[in-house]
Amino acid sequence: MMTTPAAPPPAQGGRLNVIALISGGKDSFFSLLHCLAHGHRVVALANLHPPETNEHEGSKQEEEEEGGGGGEEEDLNSFMYQTVGHQVIPLYAEATGIPLYRQPILGGATQGKDYSHFSTAVAVQGEGDNNAKAKHVKDDDDETESMIPLLLAIKRAHPEANAICAGAILSTYQRTRVESVAVRLGLTPLAFLWKFPILPVPQHLAGGDVATTDAQLLDDMAAAGMEARIIKVASGGLDDSFLWTNVADRLGKERVARSMRRFGTASEKGAVIGEGGEFETLVLDGPRQLFRKRIMVEEKDRRVVREGGGCAWLSFRSAKLEDKEVTVAASDEEKSDTGKIRIPDLLDARFVGVLEGLNTSASAGEEEARKLLALLNMEPQHSLSKQEGTFQLGLPQSLNDRKLQQWCFFGNAFSSAGSSNTVETETSLLVSRIRQRLRQSNLPPSAILTSTILLRHMADFPTVNSIYGALFDSPNPPSRVCVACGDSLSALTNSNGSISIAIYLTVHTGFTNKSKTDQRRQGLHVQSRSYWAPANIGPYSQAISIPLASLSSSSKPSNSTGGNHDDGNGGPRLVTIAGQIPLVPATMALPPAEPEQQRQALNTQLALSLQHLWRIGLEVGVQWWTSAVAYFPAATTTTTTDSSFSMPMSEKARLAYKTWQSAHQWSSKVASDEEDSDANSDPDEDDGPDLWDRKFNPRYMSFAVTSTEESSSSEPKLPDWSVLSKNNNSKDEKKKRRTIPPFFAAQVAELPRSAGVEWHAHLGVAKAGSKSVTVLESFAANINSDDGTGEERVVEVHQTVVRSPPSTSEQDDDDDDLDDMDNDDDDDDDKGVKIEASGRQPALLQTIVVERYMGGSSPPSSSLSSSSSSFATVDELARLSTRRLINQGHGEPDKERGGPSVMVRYVDVSLSAAAALGGGGGGGGGVSVAVVPCASLWDAYGERLASVTIYQSVFE
Repeated sequence: MMTTPAAPPPAQGGRLNVIALISGGKDSFFSLLHCLAHGHRVVALANLHPPETNEHEGSKQEEEEEGGGGGEEEDLNSFMYQTVGHQVIPLYAEATGIPLYRQPILGGATQGKDYSHFSTAVAVQGEGDNNAKAKHVKDDDDETESMIPLLLAIKRAHPEANAICAGAILSTYQRTRVESVAVRLGLTPLAFLWKFPILPVPQHLAGGDVATTDAQLLDDMAAAGMEARIIKVASGGLDDSFLWTNVADRLGKERVARSMRRFGTASEKGAVIGEGGEFETLVLDGPRQLFRKRIMVEEKDRRVVREGGGCAWLSFRSAKLEDKEVTVAASDEEKSDTGKIRIPDLLDARFVGVLEGLNTSASAGEEEARKLLALLNMEPQHSLSKQEGTFQLGLPQSLNDRKLQQWCFFGNAFSSAGSSNTVETETSLLVSRIRQRLRQSNLPPSAILTSTILLRHMADFPTVNSIYGALFDSPNPPSRVCVACGDSLSALTNSNGSISIAIYLTVHTGFTNKSKTDQRRQGLHVQSRSYWAPANIGPYSQAISIPLASLSSSSKPSNSTGGNHDDGNGGPRLVTIAGQIPLVPATMALPPAEPEQQRQALNTQLALSLQHLWRIGLEVGVQWWTSAVAYFPAATTTTTTDSSFSMPMSEKARLAYKTWQSAHQWSSKVASDEEDSDANSDPDEDDGPDLWDRKFNPRYMSFAVTSTEESSSSEPKLPDWSVLSKNNNSKDEKKKRRTIPPFFAAQVAELPRSAGVEWHAHLGVAKAGSKSVTVLESFAANINSDDGTGEERVVEVHQTVVRSPPSTSEQDDDDDDLDDMDNDDDDDDDKGVKIEASGRQPALLQTIVVERYMGGSSPPSSSLSSSSSSFATVDELARLSTRRLINQGHGEPDKERGGPSVMVRYVDVSLSAAAALGGGGGGGGGVSVAVVPCASLWDAYGERLASVTIYQSVFE
């Protein structure tokens, strides 16, 4: 009986010394408790408060006698910091026994949700993780920068401090600002509550509504022994009668949830826990592990301040500390308190199911392999010319109009003087060439969407990372994939010697320097440790997305002026996502594995790393993947616990595909329980706001279009089957749910962190309307090799079309065609779907050409041509398969339009000589085809491949 991974264990050997940012609210303190649960040590509390005339920057605050002072009766309503209740904060030092440091808030909110310190301040980081020499140029207009002098003062008093924790849950605004400051000061950012509402909940709550699952956080706080009182309300669902309600209590939590359901806000993600500003809290007590004393505020010392518009808060005249009763030995109680902090399970229900499937008998994979052998005997297409029934588009863009370009840069093995270059020198030269190419093209670094970095040795990664990172000085750097190819990397150049690095960049040439703040490019860059997904601390984002419409030859930057001109910011979005390895997010370490359980360990890594890809995809709205590759490291003999798991690559490929397939086909078997209807017996269950209030009263406007049904239907789904349209051969709507995006496995030398697998989805599709994605029927063809031997090769073509939503009339025509395809009249089978891009709306075509090896499992190196023309036939096949989709009404494309662009080519180097790979010379120059040299390539069923090439075309 297999066991699924539970919550990750506390950190072993990775204890951090944490500065805890506290506001007095429940989230910052609960995040602090999670730090303690992971074995970290909290060395100081840090708080920012409204300006006061007698404060000294960075000074340690003595507790005011009896909590002294009501302070000014105003709330800053900061987007960044909770300020109401700040008069009680000084008591936390004595209550917890942890030194407290405070600093006035200077300035206000600036910029958007993603934060760049380069526009407001400069901090120069010195050497080492604990850099006390960071310099700061203060900007009094930006409230974020108020953290810098406070944290510097704490680091001077506690030089061992190397991490910072905050209570961000769903606020990108808050998280990115803390991360910006932390990284500049050499502190590891911790945000254990990040995305907490979407993480696995206890089994009995699975399938519940949003309010139920969100409120689990409040249940967890109650179980931990916290007392968190509401001290501010700012929502039509909560009036001032809710002030001083304990939300870390079952009755208080249920009262809040009932009221929000009544007013229509409970279905909004995070509302029940106050993430939308519905309420703010003040923590008075917690487990003895943290709180030695309890804070008391008597009723006579609390006064309600009403601001209007539904906003009210409590002003405190006085507060005091109270000793806690000791019923057991303190040390024993503290140990028991540690176990009360619920750590979410490592895997979601989807990937628990995936892992259970992987740990079953291998017979299923063998059966799938037999099915493949039958598939390979199918009759190949005899012609690639236009045929009735083919999905048809407009004309492909000309070479000059293409806005997505692939730039390739290769290292130099030798300097101009003939001496060998170090990897540091090679990387610096490449970065210089990239900067030069950007300048020549009038493009900012933000025009780079994603990068692939190939190294000779993974040990060079830290050196490369620091130099490469200097390219980017704004939020959301490109997503990135990094693998090590070993000696195969030298096959990319025609020069003698061994290069150490190659960099491939996907660049959007429409994002010029004139549109440097172009809002069409969006990103996700989470640098904090959490339970959600691995932190990306460094110059790469989890995801970057652009609108499909921005690829139109007529699109303009979104900040340009041009009347009614389309700003290129609507419709489907194309998403690039960083390669994902199986790190446990909270510890940033690989899952523990027993040597005798290698297969189960690999299965866990497969499921966990794919879950990371899924969670990131869902966060940025991905509904469909166009294709994916699973990288595996080559087997090594230097260690007994290496990441290769000592099993054949054919088996690893089958396991990876089973993971990919199961993740797509999994469906929840948990039915939602109907909510208990006890409205008539509860005094709080009166009617919600009437229709007039919902439409015209500012206090209730946010509820006007909110409903449980709308919220549930808008929840992201991956895969989202509604975005798929039927292809020309489909007669069964259910076939869509059996459609799996193309997959293959690539063996390279090494992966980051000695991981056993790395998942890379080539492209995600987000914000796609109904039937916006078409997966065309795959086909096979026999082609002759170019080496004069007359040997035939089997080549498969897989194509996916992403298009902007058609007009209403086109949609109706599409539906009619699809209805016709479903009937039993054979005369209608060839009607097909002819869909053209309306106006100048573009459509993206991804073509994958898979070249199979037909000569057995151990091919000789001479089995393929050593001439670069060995890929000429493959490229020609891609061109012909693209050409057949051109609508007949548009005529033939002229030569200027050329063929599809090669985005990346994966090649088994044991089957192709160096000259066949398409690499550049010793210095690159950004003109060669992007090639990933692999030790071996495998399909979904464990069969050997010679090459896989991914092409893109844009039609208008």
